[in-house]
Amino acid sequence: MSMTPHEAQPQSGTVFFERRELDLILRVYGRMVAQGEWRDYAMVGHKDFAEFAVFRRSGDAPFYRIEKRPALQARQGQWAIIGEGGQILKRGRDLAQALRVFDGRKFQVID
Repeated sequence: MSMTPHEAQPQSGTVFFERRELDLILRVYGRMVAQGEWRDYAMVGHKDFAEFAVFRRSGDAPFYRIEKRPALQARQGQWAIIGEGGQILKRGRDLAQALRVFDGRKFQVID
């Protein structure tokens, strides 16, 4: 009996990322991994929103979360970048614009 590889597909009625959106997110993720800032990620699709969580180390709480909430597109914008403490760092209608929050910052802990 042969088994075919199983590809994870979001269930119907679930919000998830489109290929173009994932490309933008993974470019930022790759750059931050190359800088040694981020090490792991997770993606989850929920009924009302999709989440891309970034971790400093496996097993930690998410360092940043990138959320897509289509219901908010007409109001505040469907994209939100959320920090470790739950604070919203950036919100907007355009993903590329929201991801610019990671461009100018040096992510280091200051003693």
